[in-house]
Amino acid sequence: MDRIAAGSTDHLQDVAAFADTVAQARELFDDKSEIYITRAPGRLDLMGGIADYSGSLVLEMPIAEAALAAVQKIKQRVLQIVSLSAEENNRTSSFEMPLDDFERDGKPVSYAAAQSIFKRDQRNGWAAYIAGAFLVLMREKHVHFDSGAKILIDSKVPEGKGVSSSAAIEVAVMSAVAAAYSIVIERQELALLCQQVENLIVGAPCGIMDQLSTACGAENKLLSIICQPAEVRGAISIPGNLAVWGIDSGVRHSVGSGDYGSVRIGAFVGYRIIADLAGLKVHQTKTKGVVKITDEKWGGYLANITPEEFERNYAAQLPREISGAQFLAKYKGITDTVTKVSPDKTYQVLNPTAHPVYENFRVNKFAKLLNEQMNKINLDELGKLMYQSHESYSSCGLGTGGTDLLVELVAKSEKLYGARITGGGSGGTVAVLGAKGADEEIQKIAERYERKTGYRPRIFSGSSPGAAEFGHLKLKLN
Repeated sequence: MDRIAAGSTDHLQDVAAFADTVAQARELFDDKSEIYITRAPGRLDLMGGIADYSGSLVLEMPIAEAALAAVQKIKQRVLQIVSLSAEENNRTSSFEMPLDDFERDGKPVSYAAAQSIFKRDQRNGWAAYIAGAFLVLMREKHVHFDSGAKILIDSKVPEGKGVSSSAAIEVAVMSAVAAAYSIVIERQELALLCQQVENLIVGAPCGIMDQLSTACGAENKLLSIICQPAEVRGAISIPGNLAVWGIDSGVRHSVGSGDYGSVRIGAFVGYRIIADLAGLKVHQTKTKGVVKITDEKWGGYLANITPEEFERNYAAQLPREISGAQFLAKYKGITDTVTKVSPDKTYQVLNPTAHPVYENFRVNKFAKLLNEQMNKINLDELGKLMYQSHESYSSCGLGTGGTDLLVELVAKSEKLYGARITGGGSGGTVAVLGAKGADEEIQKIAERYERKTGYRPRIFSGSSPGAAEFGHLKLKLN
């Protein structure tokens, strides 16, 4: 009889169903050793978004949908990975590799070498999010894996919706590997390690908020994170008369998209120019296109510049845009280590630089209002801050017709107070703040959107515990 040797499903139906699936997957798992099951939810970005890579405060809520991972150690130094959702996305459903591929002369390979492994066949690219956990642990935690693993993944966090499907998988897998191999990782460090999987092995230049949200989030609460680089301030309760939803625009979002990457580079270009204007010391590095800046004034983060200081001293001196070649010739590089300025591209500078300055101010004001007693003035102010955030995304070139339409429809409703595009922008999901019990109004918004676009949007409602709060199950097959 199959049984749970340790842990609890915590009344989560998806965990119970996945445990049954694992128990029945006898072609993959056997009864020789324990199987470790972990769960990591997606997240809804209520405020903050792309300002995370510039050090802003962000407010994130874990959603009900989650990724689940099961890991069983095996004697062979091989990774055998199966994804239950891969075929839905026109990819291979299984991937196998020897752990020796991650080593050269007894040492872990470089991240660039690992990237090339998963780029040989695009249909296997999904495996980088999973196998990448092993290399990051080898390089960053000096773990030697003398045994391999069988890994099963099932994610209900939909891709391309801007709700952190990739972070959910990374955190679920990293948590399961840590449990199976008895590796002690503090929850915030776990998030940072997962970010390295995505930045350095997958090659997507995400900030830290996604991994922190899915790792450290609390059910029905907003995780308050200062991304400098990863300080969890705590959880903020959503006032009892309010509720949060996500509405999918149907426009596919990707962190690896050119728009997101260009806006990120534009913000770092702006910071580099401001450093010169402020007289900060700039140091060359051995990496071409990357510089270091001694910044005791703002700690290296645009978000620490106040709007007043930005407007008074820097806004008028920033170019609206600049060519990569012109920038590199004068300033040599940026402080970001996961993106590169291309000489052949032109980048927006003023708006991407201004965004985190004002967004950090908006998010801090939003958080303060949530901690006060709700009244009509505060509700209107919360909504205004969300709409301003949405407009700022659009000014950076990260808006879409679909997300603009959803925000416009929400703005016409008396029961809904505010809405904004989320995460990396360029499509994906719109976050909505409204009166508790306004689910019928949300459904009406979805119906109106469908009539105008022909697309029936998915609605995200409800919440669930983050990966650390859930912990892990230990399953023993008999």
